[in-house]
Amino acid sequence: MAADAAEEIRGTARGTAPVPLSVLDLVTVGAGRTATEALRTGVDIARLAENRGFHRYWVAEHHSMPGVASSSPAVILAHLAAHTDRIRLGSGGVMLPNHAPLVIAEQFGTLEAMAPGRVDLGLGRAPGTDGATAAALRRTDRLNEGADDFPQQLAELIRFLDDDFPDGHPYGRIHAVPGPVQGTSPGGVQSTHRPPVWLLGSSGFSARLAGTLGLPFAFAHHFSAQNTVPALDLYRDSFRPSAVLDAPYALIGVSALATDDAREARRQVLAAALNMVRLRTGRPGLVPTPEEAEAYEFSPTEEEFTRSWNANVIHGTADEVRSGLDDLQKRTGADELMITANAHGGDVRLRSYELIADAYGLPAA
Repeated sequence: MAADAAEEIRGTARGTAPVPLSVLDLVTVGAGRTATEALRTGVDIARLAENRGFHRYWVAEHHSMPGVASSSPAVILAHLAAHTDRIRLGSGGVMLPNHAPLVIAEQFGTLEAMAPGRVDLGLGRAPGTDGATAAALRRTDRLNEGADDFPQQLAELIRFLDDDFPDGHPYGRIHAVPGPVQGTSPGGVQSTHRPPVWLLGSSGFSARLAGTLGLPFAFAHHFSAQNTVPALDLYRDSFRPSAVLDAPYALIGVSALATDDAREARRQVLAAALNMVRLRTGRPGLVPTPEEAEAYEFSPTEEEFTRSWNANVIHGTADEVRSGLDDLQKRTGADELMITANAHGGDVRLRSYELIADAYGLPAA
């Protein structure tokens, strides 16, 4: 990779934020709303994030979930690239076992050509869905094979991205296009730069692998909070300097929602929690309205899950959310906070990012 790889990875804290702030978007679809509206909201959030100094905007790969319209990160990122100019765009992440590495290298080489120097490739090894859907995606029922093969798939993908398979390798004459081969061919003027690779995880496996390879690491604190500090410690302890980074760099995904009054925040996170209850019990659907959530009769087990889930959602007024984010960053030592706002309506999510930007005094473009 180019010598400026670390500069692309490491963001700059703005305003009074302790570390760079970024956005993770699940492109959620609420009851009574359409995927078209959700995708338009994604553009609005990306533009606001760009104008207020958020460092990057990522979308996550999920499948067979009616309330999540981000099944095709590369397609969404191409759309966002056409509507933004500066903010980094990336996947948080692409679930590599669902895809052939060459396909991902081609997709993100295309994105790099569309938005040079501002594309991130975040990779995970989970399916991003249930077992049956994963089997349909991978055309096999041997699902453990994909996760177990993740280090090999990752190595193959990086070889395609760098166009540097060794002589005699079966793939030595195969090139991911757009890609570096277009800059090294006779008459080539295309930049050989390619997107930086991040590893994503919610346990220790990817933390250790990212550290061993000297890659940046993103941890899913928003749904695996109990593992956050152990995973970050493992990443830092395992880290070996590389051509990409000379020191560890870890961001954490954080579920946070700011509203103009605390009661509305509680209503919105209750609706998001009901959505998770239904997902975890095999009843995925559109994100319910706060009114539906307030009228829903939670079972004792569901109430306990809701309390546990919402204990890890930073919510309330802008000042309350800022305080919660500050405390979390101090506790974990995260180098970057990537905020995901889960709510029924796109207007609520957009307003949340605006309030957080104001709370930290992020400059308006």
